[in-house]
Amino acid sequence: MKTHKPLILTARIAKEDIEPFDRLRKAHFPPDRNFLGAHLTMFHRLPGEFRERIGETLTAVAAQAGMFEAEVSGLRHLGAGVAYVITAPALHHVPAALKAEFVAWLGSQDMQKWQPHITVQNKVARMKADALHRDLSDGFRPRTIRIIGLDLWDYLDGPWQHADFAPFDLNC
Repeated sequence: MKTHKPLILTARIAKEDIEPFDRLRKAHFPPDRNFLGAHLTMFHRLPGEFRERIGETLTAVAAQAGMFEAEVSGLRHLGAGVAYVITAPALHHVPAALKAEFVAWLGSQDMQKWQPHITVQNKVARMKADALHRDLSDGFRPRTIRIIGLDLWDYLDGPWQHADFAPFDLNC
């Protein structure tokens, strides 16, 4: 579906867990393209024309989910950048439930299988990406992060503006 007011949906990672990725992103993402902090994208282009319905769906799905632990399980070379692979089997039902609700609106990118990752570098020369991938791989140790809800963002042709937060039920 075409939209002139695209929305982006991300999974919110606990503040103390996202901070190391934010530092890496600030250090290695081209400054002229780095409009936001590190994030875990679930959907890349939802129609802002249906913001209210999308928000209601996010609230309903989040209310039925508890906080999730996920593993930062490896690194992915993106060709022109580097991302951390996030393994979260229990979390996969959230984007699946949302995809079922949003299917009529989804483009090809959002119809693909979700492969959770946090990009810390992109849009750089291959040699620069190779070097960062090598450096990060040398000291890599898997670790656990907490995913505590869903964030909805307005896409503003580059920068994003936070629009809504649907917390997961911490009592689930």
